[in-house]
Amino acid sequence: MNLAAPLQAVVEEFSKFPGVGAKSARRLALFLLRQQPEEIDKLIESLTGLKTKLKFCRICFNIGEEEVCDICSSEKRDKSIICVVEDINDVIAVERSHEFNGTYHVLGGVLSPLNGVGPENLKIKELLIRLDDGVKEVILALNPDTEGEATSLYLNRLISPFGVSVSRIARGVPIGGNIEFADDATIGRAVTGRSSF
Repeated sequence: MNLAAPLQAVVEEFSKFPGVGAKSARRLALFLLRQQPEEIDKLIESLTGLKTKLKFCRICFNIGEEEVCDICSSEKRDKSIICVVEDINDVIAVERSHEFNGTYHVLGGVLSPLNGVGPENLKIKELLIRLDDGVKEVILALNPDTEGEATSLYLNRLISPFGVSVSRIARGVPIGGNIEFADDATIGRAVTGRSSF
């Protein structure tokens, strides 16, 4: 059965989302079709707000509503410790553990030569600049897969000459797993049980 063009257009857009297949996309589109117009308007407004109200922090590249995110601007955070993560999902995961009180640095990915991602594609230079600001420790909280390990080794080699302690989160996160999907207790143990490089 061919779907009506407006419905098919929505299904195609939802299918672009990570982890959403054709059936799930169709289910979501049909759900929206049954909603009241004001509910659709709220959804449209919230999606528009993603692009118009959120900014990437100029310090750590996390997201926030101001040029400097809530974490970087907080007086309660320990600015001498930077937790380096791959993306914003990882900041959210570590924050859920309530075990870390430092700041973050979002690389925007990991080294992946096969996918054309080199050091110049990541926020590595910006991290190195931050090390001159009284930083005592950098925690590498990258996924324990091939790319995450390669990126950790690369960063350790760049950071060590600065005299800054480099550690990585403990092996509580399963090999091949993603920080984003780990439970809160595992993330908490991984951060508090980090080890030196």
